Amino acid sequence: MIAYIIRRALYAIPILIGVNVITFMLFFVVNTPDDMARMFLGQKHVTEEQIADWKAERGYHHPLFYNDEEDGIDTIRKTIFYTKSLRLFIFDFGRSDSGRDIGFDISQRMWPSLAIAVPQLIIGLLVAITFALLIAFFRATYIDYWAVVICVALMSISSLFYIIGGQYMMGKILRVVPISGFESGLFGVKFLILPVLIGIVGGIGSSTRWYRTIFLEEMNRDYVRTARAKGIAEQTVLFRHVLRNALIPILTGVVVILPLLFMGSLITESFFGIPGLGSYTIDAINRQDFAIVRSMVFLGAFLYIVGLLLTDISYTLVDPRVRFS
Repeated sequence: MIAYIIRRALYAIPILIGVNVITFMLFFVVNTPDDMARMFLGQKHVTEEQIADWKAERGYHHPLFYNDEEDGIDTIRKTIFYTKSLRLFIFDFGRSDSGRDIGFDISQRMWPSLAIAVPQLIIGLLVAITFALLIAFFRATYIDYWAVVICVALMSISSLFYIIGGQYMMGKILRVVPISGFESGLFGVKFLILPVLIGIVGGIGSSTRWYRTIFLEEMNRDYVRTARAKGIAEQTVLFRHVLRNALIPILTGVVVILPLLFMGSLITESFFGIPGLGSYTIDAINRQDFAIVRSMVFLGAFLYIVGLLLTDISYTLVDPRVRFS
């Protein structure tokens, strides 16, 4: 088991290095520090002295990969690649182009993102699996037919419709919850109800249809027919046999997105004024703060790789035969 996990973790290292190098090339080769300075300063006529001062204040005045003006290890350390890219591997995100500590901002903003994402994931997963099992139980009936139609309809509606419609109905017409805002502590729950509810409703169509497909595929296997032939009740077959053996594809979708919960939702947090990592990234893009955007890209790639590793580990817990593949 440990050897399997180590082998999978080693596979992830080259991927993370490749993502880091590609991101560095996009930010500092395709888009040079001089271009970044001009975009950040936002002036039509920017002097070379202003550009040089901006680069020096933020550490962009060093060479990209090799500093021939230094000696020894400083030839590598005093480069943009080392200070802005390699240090990300020890989670030293540095300071933003506006002067703020990126690591501190991430540690503060991850909690509002988790406050929305965790209940949305847990409640949405339970609701979707329950509905999918019920639809599979009434397979090939009018209930199954209309349930699929409703799921497709829910999938076809834009998430913006749910957000705007939910804010209008729940916040403006019924006035049961605030339209936007955030507050820490128990009093802040009222600000989370609407975004969590909208997230569940917006994803229930695709999730239910996906789980329904998984359950129907499992229900056509030989072990299910054998269980029915033994006289086992259909409810027992569904919950004890079908659901258990459908855990691998379900885990594929669930475990992968667990680390990404830290990243927050770009659209939801922006519309509801939630100070999470999603709105943090959007604000950085609008301000053209490349240090924050670069850090969030690296963090997203790292968390996604962690999610894949967790998926592989969860496979071995559900089906021990996977570890030998």
